Amino acid sequence: MKRSTKVALVAIALVSLLEASAFTGTYLSYSRHYVSTDNAQVDGDQIDINAPSTGTLANWSVTEGSTIRENQVVGRIQDVGAGAQPKRVIKSPGAGTIAVKNAVPGQYVTAGTRLATAYDFNSIYLTARVAETEIGDVRVGGPVDISVDAFPGITVAGRVAEIQASTAGEFSFFPGPDTDPTNPQKTDQYIPVKITIMNPNGATLVPGMNANVHIHKP
Repeated sequence: MKRSTKVALVAIALVSLLEASAFTGTYLSYSRHYVSTDNAQVDGDQIDINAPSTGTLANWSVTEGSTIRENQVVGRIQDVGAGAQPKRVIKSPGAGTIAVKNAVPGQYVTAGTRLATAYDFNSIYLTARVAETEIGDVRVGGPVDISVDAFPGITVAGRVAEIQASTAGEFSFFPGPDTDPTNPQKTDQYIPVKITIMNPNGATLVPGMNANVHIHKP
């Protein structure tokens, strides 16, 4: 191997080592101040409009983006059967903005079918899932820096509103092929943390958007 080639390889190795050291130092410094997770989504209190009975959808006035009031009549159901076939009124159970419309006028639906989903965009929040090993560093009221995938370069300010008391499960009873089948393996647990939006910083947040959160440690 030529001397020049050896020098070049040594230089590349040194640069790689310095970059790795810098990354490790930055990560350790950052982790001392924040609990971070990319397992987070914009969320909100869902308002479902369901069919009150089985029949044909009529006078359906709902469109995506339209605003609805609580107890507002948004359509009717033409009941199935003989005789006059009375129309059952469809009312909104709450106030909000329609985000998803699942039905069209004239469609046959069964009782309980979800016709549309709305959200109150004045009470949008985030749900972040934090590893149980880090939840001890999360405090209600703690500030949160949020970055939303749909708005790169914008930092949204939030605050921890609620920490759920428990996780979904404790053990997995499906061990891998190389483990003792009589010894169930403990799985990673994540605890949902509700984060209120303090300042959206111009970002229009919609339920379902993916986000990264950095919760300030106390």
